[in-house]
Amino acid sequence: MENGIKDKSIAFAKRIVRVYQYLCEEKKEYILSKQLLRSGTSIGANVAESQYAISRKDFLNKQYIALKECAETLYWLELLVCCDYLTRMEYDSLYTDCEELRKILSSITKTVKEEEQ
Repeated sequence: MENGIKDKSIAFAKRIVRVYQYLCEEKKEYILSKQLLRSGTSIGANVAESQYAISRKDFLNKQYIALKECAETLYWLELLVCCDYLTRMEYDSLYTDCEELRKILSSITKTVKEEEQ
């Protein structure tokens, strides 16, 4: 499952970069989109870091950070659609991908935590 999360987080980050470019170029929105870019690409960065964790605790910590970045990304997506920078269709598509990542990360963290006990 960890390789699946890596591939999915990279694919999601690519989408986020494209959305950021669209929001800057087409909508002239620079503040919220930058927040989305940071949190949306941070998910994959933390997943990648977790692959080289020095301990189970370090691995779990990086996965939790990725999970928190997912939650933040969902927030920025919601704000962008509420402010009419994203259409409902654009939002729904991005939300679905981010929520899938959130569920996988939640499962990974729960499993690792249970294994530690």
